Amino acid sequence: MILRRYGRSMQSVEPNFDSKALTEVGFRRDHASSIPVEEFEAEYRQVDTHELSARTEGGVHDEVESALLADLVGQLEALEGALGEAEVLVLLNEQGVDYPKTRSEQKNVIVEGENRLYFYVSVDPPLRIGRFSRSS
Repeated sequence: MILRRYGRSMQSVEPNFDSKALTEVGFRRDHASSIPVEEFEAEYRQVDTHELSARTEGGVHDEVESALLADLVGQLEALEGALGEAEVLVLLNEQGVDYPKTRSEQKNVIVEGENRLYFYVSVDPPLRIGRFSRSS
Protein backbone atom coordinates (compact mmCIF):
# COMPACT_ATOMS: atom_id res chain seq x y z
CA MET A 1 0.00 0.00 0.00
CA ILE A 2 1.18 3.52 -0.80
CA LEU A 3 0.21 6.38 1.51
CA ARG A 4 0.36 10.13 1.08
CA ARG A 5 -0.29 12.87 3.58
CA TYR A 6 -3.40 14.97 3.00
CA GLY A 7 -3.82 17.52 5.77
CA ARG A 8 -4.17 15.63 9.05
CA SER A 9 -4.48 12.15 7.57
CA MET A 10 -2.43 9.62 5.67
CA GLN A 11 -4.52 8.27 2.79
CA SER A 12 -3.91 5.42 0.38
CA VAL A 13 -3.11 6.40 -3.19
CA GLU A 14 -2.42 4.73 -6.50
CA PRO A 15 -0.07 5.94 -9.24
CA ASN A 16 -1.66 8.10 -11.91
CA PHE A 17 1.25 8.67 -14.30
CA ASP A 18 0.14 10.21 -17.59
CA SER A 19 2.42 11.64 -20.27
CA LYS A 20 -0.36 13.92 -21.53
CA ALA A 21 -1.15 15.48 -18.13
CA LEU A 22 0.30 18.74 -16.85
CA THR A 23 1.60 16.88 -13.78
CA GLU A 24 2.88 13.66 -15.34
CA VAL A 25 3.92 12.04 -12.04
CA GLY A 26 0.68 11.98 -10.08
CA PHE A 27 -1.11 9.98 -7.43
CA ARG A 28 -4.85 9.57 -7.00
CA ARG A 29 -6.58 8.76 -3.71
CA ASP A 30 -8.21 5.35 -3.86
CA HIS A 31 -10.11 5.74 -0.54
CA ALA A 32 -9.08 2.22 0.53
CA SER A 33 -7.39 3.35 3.73
CA SER A 34 -7.04 6.46 5.85
CA ILE A 35 -5.26 6.95 9.16
CA PRO A 36 -4.77 10.14 11.21
CA VAL A 37 -1.19 11.45 11.01
CA GLU A 38 -0.74 11.31 14.80
CA GLU A 39 -1.79 7.66 14.88
CA PHE A 40 0.44 6.83 11.89
CA GLU A 41 3.46 8.51 13.52
CA ALA A 42 2.82 6.61 16.76
CA GLU A 43 2.48 3.21 15.06
CA TYR A 44 5.04 3.33 12.21
CA ARG A 45 8.77 3.94 11.94
CA GLN A 46 10.69 4.71 8.76
CA VAL A 47 12.95 1.84 7.71
CA ASP A 48 14.54 3.32 4.59
CA THR A 49 14.12 5.70 1.68
CA HIS A 50 14.22 4.98 -2.04
CA GLU A 51 14.80 7.58 -4.72
CA LEU A 52 13.19 6.48 -7.97
CA SER A 53 14.45 8.04 -11.15
CA ALA A 54 14.46 7.18 -14.83
CA ARG A 55 15.89 8.47 -18.09
CA THR A 56 14.81 7.60 -21.62
CA GLU A 57 15.47 8.88 -25.10
CA GLY A 58 14.00 8.53 -28.56
CA GLY A 59 12.49 10.17 -31.59
CA VAL A 60 8.85 10.64 -30.51
CA HIS A 61 8.37 12.77 -27.40
CA ASP A 62 5.14 11.20 -26.11
CA GLU A 63 6.49 7.66 -26.59
CA VAL A 64 9.71 8.54 -24.77
CA GLU A 65 7.84 10.17 -21.89
CA SER A 66 5.37 7.24 -21.68
CA ALA A 67 8.29 4.78 -21.49
CA LEU A 68 9.87 6.83 -18.70
CA LEU A 69 6.64 6.86 -16.70
CA ALA A 70 6.14 3.12 -17.27
CA ASP A 71 9.66 2.56 -15.91
CA LEU A 72 8.81 4.60 -12.78
CA VAL A 73 5.58 2.65 -12.25
CA GLY A 74 7.53 -0.60 -12.60
CA GLN A 75 10.04 0.53 -9.96
CA LEU A 76 7.20 1.56 -7.65
CA GLU A 77 5.37 -1.76 -8.15
CA ALA A 78 8.60 -3.65 -7.38
CA LEU A 79 8.95 -1.75 -4.09
CA GLU A 80 5.31 -2.39 -3.24
CA GLY A 81 5.65 -6.08 -4.09
CA ALA A 82 8.64 -6.42 -1.74
CA LEU A 83 6.78 -5.01 1.28
CA GLY A 84 6.47 -7.11 4.39
CA GLU A 85 3.16 -7.79 6.08
CA ALA A 86 3.29 -4.79 8.45
CA GLU A 87 4.94 -2.35 6.02
CA VAL A 88 3.68 0.51 3.85
CA LEU A 89 5.21 2.95 1.38
CA VAL A 90 4.85 6.69 1.92
CA LEU A 91 5.29 9.38 -0.72
CA LEU A 92 7.86 11.78 0.77
CA ASN A 93 7.93 14.48 -1.94
CA GLU A 94 5.92 17.59 -1.11
CA GLN A 95 3.75 19.40 -3.63
CA GLY A 96 5.30 22.76 -4.50
CA VAL A 97 8.60 21.96 -2.74
CA ASP A 98 10.36 18.98 -4.32
CA TYR A 99 7.69 17.25 -6.36
CA PRO A 100 9.01 15.14 -9.27
CA LYS A 101 8.53 16.45 -12.79
CA THR A 102 9.59 15.17 -16.17
CA ARG A 103 12.32 17.25 -17.82
CA SER A 104 12.92 17.17 -21.56
CA GLU A 105 15.81 18.13 -23.77
CA GLN A 106 15.69 17.96 -27.52
CA LYS A 107 18.38 17.97 -30.16
CA ASN A 108 18.34 18.09 -33.93
CA VAL A 109 19.77 14.98 -35.54
CA ILE A 110 20.13 13.98 -39.16
CA VAL A 111 18.46 10.68 -40.07
CA GLU A 112 18.75 9.48 -43.65
CA GLY A 113 19.57 13.00 -44.79
CA GLU A 114 16.62 14.65 -42.99
CA ASN A 115 16.56 16.80 -39.86
CA ARG A 116 14.72 15.12 -36.99
CA LEU A 117 14.19 15.92 -33.34
CA TYR A 118 15.59 13.53 -30.75
CA PHE A 119 14.34 13.70 -27.17
CA TYR A 120 15.99 13.01 -23.82
CA VAL A 121 13.55 12.79 -20.92
CA SER A 122 14.31 12.36 -17.22
CA VAL A 123 12.64 12.84 -13.83
CA ASP A 124 13.95 15.61 -11.59
CA PRO A 125 13.88 15.65 -8.63
CA PRO A 126 13.60 11.91 -8.01
CA LEU A 127 10.43 10.35 -6.65
CA ARG A 128 11.22 9.77 -2.95
CA ILE A 129 9.42 6.86 -1.34
CA GLY A 130 9.83 5.88 2.31
CA ARG A 131 9.29 2.34 3.55
CA PHE A 132 7.65 2.34 6.96
CA SER A 133 7.19 -0.59 9.29
CA ARG A 134 4.64 -0.97 12.08
CA SER A 135 6.31 -0.72 15.49
CA SER A 136 6.08 -3.76 17.74
